[in-house]
Amino acid sequence: MTVMTDRPQMLTEEFETVARIAAREVEGLRFEFINGKLGVKAVPDGDHGTIIVWLSRMCMQSRPDLWFYAEQGIKVQRYRNGRARPDGVLVLTASLAGHGEWADPDPVLMVVEVTSYDTDTDARDRHEKPRGYAETGIPVYLLIDREKCEVTVHSEPDGSRYESVRTVPFGKDIEIPEPVGITLPTEPLKEWVH
Repeated sequence: MTVMTDRPQMLTEEFETVARIAAREVEGLRFEFINGKLGVKAVPDGDHGTIIVWLSRMCMQSRPDLWFYAEQGIKVQRYRNGRARPDGVLVLTASLAGHGEWADPDPVLMVVEVTSYDTDTDARDRHEKPRGYAETGIPVYLLIDREKCEVTVHSEPDGSRYESVRTVPFGKDIEIPEPVGITLPTEPLKEWVH
């Protein structure tokens, strides 16, 4: 009996070449490679961008030792053969300097995704990415879900999933645990869900 296993659509090196060429040739096209599958991220709208800027300010005002990188590519999953481009990556000071397009995830304290209004948001942001980030050992995954008007904080990765998941509706404050250690007021997010 032959057992079929899931195989990646391409090698990680092939993905990086395709992503690099596409970024040069097509403005706004952003690829990711998660669970061996090529994915395309929607081009962010103005509200999406506003949320990212607001969040970066909130994090850095609460803790000036934090740096927020928008759309920094990182290596993800157990063997770091996946490639994700989170909407935001939070680190201490300039610890991603010199890492290149696909940074090593070791200095990452938190990754952030803001949902887009596209067909694969559910699979990508709510299921595939939490698993990939947890496998990588990233301490916190923050999901700002504009469709559900909720903020979800995933923490305590165990190597395959996050053991702690806390969700609040827009308007309630939410604690982002250590190593981030800040309280996020979510009331302003109500304005950016159009």
